[in-house]
Amino acid sequence: MAPPPPSTATVSQPVIDSAASPPPTSPPSRTSSPTSPPQSPPRDVTQPLAVVSERLPWRHTFISLRVPNFRIFAIGHFIAVIALWMQRIAQDWLVLQLSGSVTAVGITVALQFLPSLVLGPWGGMMADRFPKRKILVLCQAVAAVLAAALAVLALSQRIEVWHVYAIALALGLVTVLDQPARQVFVNELVGPAYLRNAISVNSTTFQLGGLIGPALAGLLLTAVGAGWAFAANAVACCSTVAMLLLLRKDQLFISAPAPKRKGMLREGLQYALSKPTIYWPWLMAGFIAVFAMSLPVLLAAFADHVYDAGAGGYGLLNALVALGALAGAVTSTRRRHLRLRSVVLGAGMYGLMLCLAALAPSMAWFGAAMVLSGFWCLMFLTASNQLVQISSNMGIRGRVMSLYIMVLIGGQAIGGPMIGWIAEHLDPHTAILVSGGVPVLAAVTVAVVLARRGALTLKVDLKDRRHLLRIVSRAAATRPAGRAGIPPAAAGTAARPY
Repeated sequence: MAPPPPSTATVSQPVIDSAASPPPTSPPSRTSSPTSPPQSPPRDVTQPLAVVSERLPWRHTFISLRVPNFRIFAIGHFIAVIALWMQRIAQDWLVLQLSGSVTAVGITVALQFLPSLVLGPWGGMMADRFPKRKILVLCQAVAAVLAAALAVLALSQRIEVWHVYAIALALGLVTVLDQPARQVFVNELVGPAYLRNAISVNSTTFQLGGLIGPALAGLLLTAVGAGWAFAANAVACCSTVAMLLLLRKDQLFISAPAPKRKGMLREGLQYALSKPTIYWPWLMAGFIAVFAMSLPVLLAAFADHVYDAGAGGYGLLNALVALGALAGAVTSTRRRHLRLRSVVLGAGMYGLMLCLAALAPSMAWFGAAMVLSGFWCLMFLTASNQLVQISSNMGIRGRVMSLYIMVLIGGQAIGGPMIGWIAEHLDPHTAILVSGGVPVLAAVTVAVVLARRGALTLKVDLKDRRHLLRIVSRAAATRPAGRAGIPPAAAGTAARPY
């Protein structure tokens, strides 16, 4: 069994509840028994989970791994992610070699993500209605078959670009069901007490796999070709199925499936739009997805057309991005507060790092910029994912997360071909400058809007070296120190979602 949450952490909800409208009538008591009858009306089912706002001790950085089921899931997920990254790198490089076109690589990305843009809400509804583990087993089994087909075609030297297009589209259809079910299934593995930590651990696992996978893919592409990378992913998908079947059912936090009824998708959309802590991350995710998440397309262009580094260089650049992302994922487990400002800051810094990469004078400096880009990309992704999940109740979370995934993944279906076209017909440097510049402008605009709505301002305190810049309420910034015993930096900052 998992240990109880650290007793030194205080649980509060002002970050979420103050941003929601309308507020719940009566939040459940922390001391109430799980078997006691509900004390609030049925509409309180939309109340979000509590947020642990205190920083955990270092020994609890990966505390969710103490849950046996999550530990098994994480091992299988880690193996699968390494193989998935190998397939992604091999797939993109294979298309580039077969077609000689960066735009074709962008089309491959678009086909893989287009189903999520069109069918994402339907996948979320399925995740709310049916057992998540069964959905994941089915999806991984189909993904294994598709990866095996790609491996056979590549190893037999019969593969053509249209084969990759078709399989990428089929994998996109699998993703429609897999992603929302996987997001919600994390809560069934660890329960609400460890949800935030488990999300960060999942991100860490994904990025560690992203560090190893591209490097292995580069070696395989250089030594034996793309076919064996596809075969490795087929085997890994089978291992994921085995891991899912090993989970202990009696230790899962299974939520009751939502009954089928009319208007389920509309209900999820209305619920999400009623909460700023959901729709503002959606908005930022949209800008990032369309302009800045097609990084593999840009890296293929830089490796092939700018630095002439070949498949090994392409794998190296992807590994550097993953290295920074791994650092970002680990850092996110130490995040004390979960606020909208974390989402906006992460998006803006990610865009800024891409802009700096456009000015890199050599591949070494470009690689350094990619490390920083990966770091801030993961800081944004974990913050937005955690905020959206914690802001939504379990009964509707599948639909909410499917809409979020639709924006995040579906946006890449639009951005992939667009960024690929810019890189091919204009210049890779122009393409990456656009990729970073638009999110920076969006982040600045959203920051200004949120600051005005929350009556917030930046305060410079040269006497405090650790906090030279702080975001405080305008009233606190102008209030003289010592009034009523409250320092100006602390007054007016509580219970703000921004």
